[in-house]
Amino acid sequence: MSNIDMIRAAQQRLKGRARHTPLLSSPFLDDIAGRRVLLKPECLQHTGSFKFRGAWSALSALPDDVRKHGVIAFSSGNHAQGVAYAAAQHGVASVIVMPNDAPQLKIDNTRALGAEVVLYDRPGGESREALGDKIATERGLTLVRPFDDPQVIAGQGTAGLEIAQDANALGIKDADVLVPCGGGGLTSGIAMALAADAPGLRARPCEPVGFDDVKRSLSCGEIQRNSAQSGSICDAIITPQPGNITFPIMSDLCGPGITVSDDDCQRAMAAAFTRLKVVIEPGGAVALAAALYRPDTISGDTVIAVASGGNVDSKMFQQALEKYA
Repeated sequence: MSNIDMIRAAQQRLKGRARHTPLLSSPFLDDIAGRRVLLKPECLQHTGSFKFRGAWSALSALPDDVRKHGVIAFSSGNHAQGVAYAAAQHGVASVIVMPNDAPQLKIDNTRALGAEVVLYDRPGGESREALGDKIATERGLTLVRPFDDPQVIAGQGTAGLEIAQDANALGIKDADVLVPCGGGGLTSGIAMALAADAPGLRARPCEPVGFDDVKRSLSCGEIQRNSAQSGSICDAIITPQPGNITFPIMSDLCGPGITVSDDDCQRAMAAAFTRLKVVIEPGGAVALAAALYRPDTISGDTVIAVASGGNVDSKMFQQALEKYA
């Protein structure tokens, strides 16, 4: 199980590797939300998302004689690129299992970072876990899971240490911290970091309508699954269910989940670009969408939203701007 000591150790290994992303603000966004809004733009992280943190943490923690044989990961795109880049930086091979309906930009970028991409049929119900386990066994690769891995969670938690540090510098002691949530790696990591360094800040998972397995799981106290695995533009955070490691952490430390519509995600994408000149992908925009368009679900004078990724293809981004900018 991940813990705060592992997060602090991951932060040391990430020094000089990961970017410390700032907290951004705009009075125009404050007006929309009716409170102060701060955005942590992990879309500016290496490979365009927070996933680099967890990937580097996991690979750098492997023994040399294990890492040299290479790694494998399954991902719709952001974890894929994070692992591919971290593997390339370590000089080892990577194989990435990706859904055949992932944005082409993410597939192309993963290949460009040096990974071998193996596609699977997500709409048809093919299991990425089964395929990934099979390839890992056949080739002797180490599987780097996208969220249910202690070292991956520790790496993602370094974003929470930065939030705690920067919020303290701004004099913010109490606030909801809204986090885009798929399997819960980022949410649980941030929640642990905040509990240790900023106990007045509360992590809250944000998900698209119809794919709210974490919200439902937190509400009833046991893991719930999504009935569908496609059908939202928020591809980066569509997962079957919370992780067996992440869910207990979120149950202990997180506030209630929030859901937002695809349309509100596009509205948030347009607002972030117009007011902050930041590019966010749909799944990465759910927290900002909640901050701006679900004010009834949030308390306090300040809200912090994490923009978890910016790997959006031009067609989707253009659509958001044409509709809402």
